[in-house]
Amino acid sequence: MTGPAILPFDEDSIAEAARLVLAGQPVAVPTETVYGLAADATDAEAVARIYAAKGRPSFNPLIVHVPDLAAAERIGVFDAAARALAEAHWPGPLTLVVPLREDSAIAGIVTAGLPSIALRVPAHPAMQALLRATGRPLAAPSANASGSISPTRARHVAKSLAGRIKLVIDGGATSEGIESTIVAATGGPLRLLRRGPVEVDAAEVAGGAIEAPGMMASHYAPSKPLRLDAREAAEGELLIGYGAVRGELFLGNTPVEAAARLFDLLHCADEADAARIAVAPVPGDGLAAAIRDRLRRAAAPRS
Repeated sequence: MTGPAILPFDEDSIAEAARLVLAGQPVAVPTETVYGLAADATDAEAVARIYAAKGRPSFNPLIVHVPDLAAAERIGVFDAAARALAEAHWPGPLTLVVPLREDSAIAGIVTAGLPSIALRVPAHPAMQALLRATGRPLAAPSANASGSISPTRARHVAKSLAGRIKLVIDGGATSEGIESTIVAATGGPLRLLRRGPVEVDAAEVAGGAIEAPGMMASHYAPSKPLRLDAREAAEGELLIGYGAVRGELFLGNTPVEAAARLFDLLHCADEADAARIAVAPVPGDGLAAAIRDRLRRAAAPRS
């Protein structure tokens, strides 16, 4: 299996990485925590290719990297507590989950349909350079196959994602070596969602609804009953089609297209007049399996 190109961090490699990102392709780039697999957070299909490359088993919210607090505040709503944390720890290994602005232009697949967003201002010069070269917010989970060890060197990325991505920027070993601390500031007391390099005085959350990477639980689901593997709509249903099965709404013909449209179409179906939702079969492995996982969670009975 052909490995990705590994280029040392410099102006030329950042220019090539920016070209790929703006063409809708994910690239691996170091941060101070671990290497991230970065794609344009406003391009749903580009973000779907992150999931395809990682073989991610389900659609969890992704951390969006931005160059500074001003850029973060154009995407999320910061209260006084969130702003104080950002000013104290950014740039650095702290992720803040805040309410998402309606006019943010962030793709729905990034937040997994949630009304909040995970934001971070990284300290590493390579990620900062890529952010400024692209002029885009970058979704960037760890640059490794899902379930494998997080990468702290370029060679870890190349081994884990061989044949799945085109470029790794080599910035040497990461300084922190573990993923960022995640704190939710979405109203009420601060909540610690994931421990990491930054110590924060917040109430630790155990279990509950998923709000950020590293929390495996059911999250966004429509308010209406959802039927899976439907080939036609029953009375009172809105059908979301895929492939040969056409519906009032249509996911597309490939897993990348379907992943990119999934959350937006679930929201559209939830807001439509039909009392129930049906979704066509999405066969296949890899990204298709992740789509089916998300749909099973959305269709699960509420307790």
